[in-house]
Amino acid sequence: MNQLLNYRNTRFITSAPDIRHLPTDTGVEIAFAGRSNAGKSSALNRLTDQKGLARTSKTPGRTQLINMFEVTPGCNLIDLPGYGFAQVPLEMKKKWQRALGEYLQKRECLQGLVVLMDIRHPMKDLDQQMIMWAVESRLPVLVLLTKADKLKSGARKQQLMKTRKDSLTFGGDVQVEFFSSLKGLGVDQVRAKLTEWFTPELERQQAFLAEDGEAQISENTDD
Repeated sequence: MNQLLNYRNTRFITSAPDIRHLPTDTGVEIAFAGRSNAGKSSALNRLTDQKGLARTSKTPGRTQLINMFEVTPGCNLIDLPGYGFAQVPLEMKKKWQRALGEYLQKRECLQGLVVLMDIRHPMKDLDQQMIMWAVESRLPVLVLLTKADKLKSGARKQQLMKTRKDSLTFGGDVQVEFFSSLKGLGVDQVRAKLTEWFTPELERQQAFLAEDGEAQISENTDD
C-alpha cells in the first residue's frame, strides 16, 4: 500500500532531556542524528516546509534536548542532540551523550535512523559509529550528505558515489543520498524513504479502524 503523508502538517510535540520524559513508547519514530554542524534542524525545517519548526542555531551544540515532532498520529520524527561538539563543557557533553545512547538503545518504537553529515567531510569516526550501531541493531539507515549545494554537480556526484561505496562495508540496510536544505536537493527522496518506514504503522492503524468498524456494524445488526 502506497501511503501519502503531508509533511507540512508536522507539529512540535515536546522536548525531553531523556527518554523518561518522552511520551509513551508506541507508534513509529524515525530519528535524525548527526554532528552538531551537520544541519539537522535545517533539514527538518526543509522537509516539513516550516522554517521555524526545528530551532536552528549558529552555535553548534545548542540542541541539548531530544525533540519530538508528529507528522501524523503514531508517526513521529525525532531530532537527537548533536554529537561531536567541541565548544561544550565536558560534563554537559557526557550528559547529552548518555541521553542519546539511552534513546538509541531502549526506545522500542525507533524504526529508522537518518544520519546527516556534511558532504565535504563525510564519515567521521562518530558518524561511522552511529551507522555501525544501527546496523548491529538491524535498523535501516538513511545517510544524508548535507550542504550538497556547496559542491558543483560533478564533485557532488563523485562524493555520493564514493560514500555509497564506503557504506557497503557496514552491511545492513544503508542508503546514501545527497541533500541541500538551501536548494531543496534530495527532499523528495527523503520524504519517500520516511513514508516507506512509516507505512507499516499507517497500515496497522487502517486495519484496526476497519476491524473496529466491522465490530460496530455487527453489534448494530445484532440489536
